[in-house]
Amino acid sequence: MLLAVDVGNTQTHFGAFRERALIEHWRLATVRESTADELGSALSSLLALRGLSFADLDGSVISATVPALAPQWREMAERYLGHEPLVVGPGIRTGMAIRYDNPREIGPDRLVGAVAAYERFKGACIVVDFGTAITFDPVSAQGEYLGGIIMPGLEIALEALTERAAALPKVDITIAPRALIGKSTIEAIRSGMIYGFAGAVDSVIGRLRAELGSGARSIATGGLAQAIAPFASSLEEVDDLLILEGLRLLFERNSEQP
Repeated sequence: MLLAVDVGNTQTHFGAFRERALIEHWRLATVRESTADELGSALSSLLALRGLSFADLDGSVISATVPALAPQWREMAERYLGHEPLVVGPGIRTGMAIRYDNPREIGPDRLVGAVAAYERFKGACIVVDFGTAITFDPVSAQGEYLGGIIMPGLEIALEALTERAAALPKVDITIAPRALIGKSTIEAIRSGMIYGFAGAVDSVIGRLRAELGSGARSIATGGLAQAIAPFASSLEEVDDLLILEGLRLLFERNSEQP
């Protein structure tokens, strides 16, 4: 089986594939000080909950937006899984032309998502990832990674709002607003966050479609995608497993004989 690991700034999402089928997946809070042994212990415990063990994993692929954790996951794989993992970064085979001034600056998760989306749609597409930041990654009809757009994520914006305005409370933004016009401070903040970000997403995607063509498909992923997608008319699909699927694809492409 293949272990696919997506190390994000806030959460680490990983899953086990048997051939092309995702058998199970888990999420952990990303702890930047984690050691290889701690990661191995957590992985072992979660595998055991599903009757699996290290012995079931004969390959692994890792995408890490936290640079300090990439070597820890690599060491964990080498020590406990007995193999060298594929780490997404410069030099790996993606099957996608990259139109970026400095490809080394691209977050690995962004490239992985673009690969997975183009494989699904086989045409122009836009990946919107709702993580610590909200990223927009457009891919051309020819399968070229064109660049991206980055804006602050919902949790960052909400944290800044409540820290700078002492009278405003923290709000659970995973709960849908009851109406556009809030009848309490909490409802007003929730409405502003959800409808405000949904409007921003629709605006950016509209501008991207003006460049890519109106038929460019859109897909959302990331922890808070489900909170915004129902209110953003430009988002066509939500797939929480998009990055894991992209990691599987990259592992396959880099395992093939040249």
